[in-house]
Amino acid sequence: MVQQGEKRPFGFRLSLPACAATLLPPADRVLPRRILQPLLLLLLYCSGFVDGSWWRIADLSLESAHIYRDNRSYELCGDTAFFTAYQRESCYDNPELLKVIIHAANTAKHECQSYFQNNRWNCSAKRGSGIFYGNFDDKGNRETAYLSAINSASLAWTITRFCTKGELSSCQCDRMQKKIRKKHSKWTWGGCSEDIHYGIKQARLFTDPQENRTTSFGLMNLHNNEAARRILRSKMEKVCKCHGMSGSCTTRVCWRRLPSMKLIADTLGSMFDAAAQVKPAKGMIRKLERKDPEYKEVNKSDLVYIAESPNYCEENESLGIFSTRGRFCNRTSYGIEGCRLLCCGRGYQTRIRNVEEKCNCKFVWCCSVKCDKCSMRKDEHICN
Repeated sequence: MVQQGEKRPFGFRLSLPACAATLLPPADRVLPRRILQPLLLLLLYCSGFVDGSWWRIADLSLESAHIYRDNRSYELCGDTAFFTAYQRESCYDNPELLKVIIHAANTAKHECQSYFQNNRWNCSAKRGSGIFYGNFDDKGNRETAYLSAINSASLAWTITRFCTKGELSSCQCDRMQKKIRKKHSKWTWGGCSEDIHYGIKQARLFTDPQENRTTSFGLMNLHNNEAARRILRSKMEKVCKCHGMSGSCTTRVCWRRLPSMKLIADTLGSMFDAAAQVKPAKGMIRKLERKDPEYKEVNKSDLVYIAESPNYCEENESLGIFSTRGRFCNRTSYGIEGCRLLCCGRGYQTRIRNVEEKCNCKFVWCCSVKCDKCSMRKDEHICN
């Protein structure tokens, strides 16, 4: 239990998933070996896609506005598949917290899958017949680096936005900027700046304690979490409104506004390709350094990874990889979405479909748009 006045850290611990826990026999029952061995394999398989990460709650496809129906919020707060004991207690004590988590997870999932929709890895992984957000690599590849970053940024972004909208009772607008004014400046801080400092602080408390600082994997995730928050803070926009007689704009009132999460996802996506491969520093347990010393030192805003990515061309059930067979590709593109690259040299098939689409659209006064329906032939290219 957390004592009164003590700061309560937030984080996640690896716990046995509910799907595996239901398979365990009673304590007083001994299973024969022929049954025990398949059961253990099933437990390992089941635990492979529930690792106690808060952002996997996005796989439940929940609407944050509906979680209070039928005590659903109470049930979710107690789910050990997503939350540690500290986080479950905090979730019970703060009903507002759960809607922030769900919104942040869904936002990160949407932006990640949108950005990588045409890549060999499309921000999704597979277990059996189920499709899940993210990947299941525990070695620390580029994809894991991006996931840590986009989830961390989304949580800080969501907390900040919810504060501004008044949906969190513990925070409000950032009023500190009003105290800052440059001499002889024709503009001043005002309005309701979005308090990114509060959002980052709370997101850091929530995400970082789950990581093991004595392992390379934990250090990698901590670095990428902070890198994403730095990017988010650097992308804050200054918005101004003019004041004065007859639109003369003698003075301007300015405030800071969050960027779109799409901009953050795209920025992190460009950093994904330029991510730095790192290794534990010699003689220092809690530090990472460039694997190739010929490159410049890693910046605090860079994404870092430890291991090379697997081959996403072919199916790998243990890693949750689909393969790219059956994926739609662009025959005329030379990019990663092109048939040559996306299909990994296996070739593709072309399917012709007749579809109905809107055409000959006209504006009708006032105020509607009327369109005809035209039958069109559409070519689709599918990877072998």
